[in-house]
Amino acid sequence: MIGVILTLFFILAIIGVPVGIVVALTTLFGFLYTDNAIFLSMISQRMFSAMDSFTFLALPFFLLAGDIMNKVGLTGRLVDFANLFFGRLKGGLAQVNIVTSIIFGGISGAAVADTAALGRIFIPSMTKQGYERDFSTAVTVASSIIAPIIPPSIIMVLYGSIMEVSIAGLFAAGIVPGLMIGLALMILTRVIAGRRNYPTNPEKITLPRLVKRTRGAMWALMMPVIILGGILGGFFTPTEAAAIAVGFALFVGMVVYRNLTFKDLYNIFFKSAVTMGVITMLLSAATVLAWFLAIEQIPEMVAHIFMSISDNKYIILLLCNIFLVIVGMFLDIGPALLILGPILAPLAINLGVHPLHFGIMMCVNLNIALMTPPMGACLFMGMIVGELKLGELVRAIWPFILAELFVLALVIYIPAITLWVPNMLGFIK
Repeated sequence: MIGVILTLFFILAIIGVPVGIVVALTTLFGFLYTDNAIFLSMISQRMFSAMDSFTFLALPFFLLAGDIMNKVGLTGRLVDFANLFFGRLKGGLAQVNIVTSIIFGGISGAAVADTAALGRIFIPSMTKQGYERDFSTAVTVASSIIAPIIPPSIIMVLYGSIMEVSIAGLFAAGIVPGLMIGLALMILTRVIAGRRNYPTNPEKITLPRLVKRTRGAMWALMMPVIILGGILGGFFTPTEAAAIAVGFALFVGMVVYRNLTFKDLYNIFFKSAVTMGVITMLLSAATVLAWFLAIEQIPEMVAHIFMSISDNKYIILLLCNIFLVIVGMFLDIGPALLILGPILAPLAINLGVHPLHFGIMMCVNLNIALMTPPMGACLFMGMIVGELKLGELVRAIWPFILAELFVLALVIYIPAITLWVPNMLGFIK
């Protein structure tokens, strides 16, 4: 039965049917195929209940805040600020690219947005300074996946909503893994830059220059501090933080920089509404699919398959992550997270893995898949922005993929990396 359903799912996806509709049609077929049509009358109720959540409201607000901050033009100011401190390193502009992605991740929370926004700035600038175009694009794509790992993170809101895991706890758990990925990329970039003799971009740090750059980037730097400080400090919930982020972004654009018009707002709201409509359809359909899988005891079947191979927790985690890497090569991160989370998370939790640990493990794994062929969304955005062919970009990006897989292995087998901050802040009792 599961084979028939998976076959239908991939056929619909391959011929180009939107993923949300693919999930809904697959679930409908599953109920009919298994003679469970009695449950069809409850599907609309289940779909609505998936959206009827105060926590889920964080998602549209974070999307809207990120779109507004991108429109306001904070990216260039962040680049100037990071360049002052990190441009003097070997491969200076590439290092600045990575650091800017880390900071930008605290604003956008979306990897593809990071690739598009920073790629348009860094790829031409790096090429002009003597960096190969494929390397410049590879650095941009590889560092962009930090955005959904360092909070705020849209995919963590999705995962927390469907798996009923603390979103604030997930935000806290993502900080150290996100910084570790950034550090690994910076070390690798230093090695490559040394071999290829890429230039540094030294700027003397003077007080007037420091004040000017800090003032320019101050509002961009304040946003993640307000969001994270408020959530992790217990001053407001993730949903309230998301609403505050929208208000803050509007204030910066309309009062501080005064480069945000009402016409811009119409376009931004329209874009966010369309994106949110797609996500809502996907989330509600994935919730019903998870319900169907639970009725058919699919998670138990998967657990039995894995346990028949080994009952060792670490081997099971390795198998789960290999499976996620393979699936992530063909399926976008949202559907993969929502469909596989309810299947794999119970297995891991029964083996003693903390829910926050497994959630971050899935998020890091599937984010890496955003830069892997054949279906990586960031990979394709990099091809567009960098004006490269798929083969050219893949050849340049594979060392960065290996570096991130190494960090993933550390996250899998050293739980303290993920759980240290949540434990310190009281999210783990």
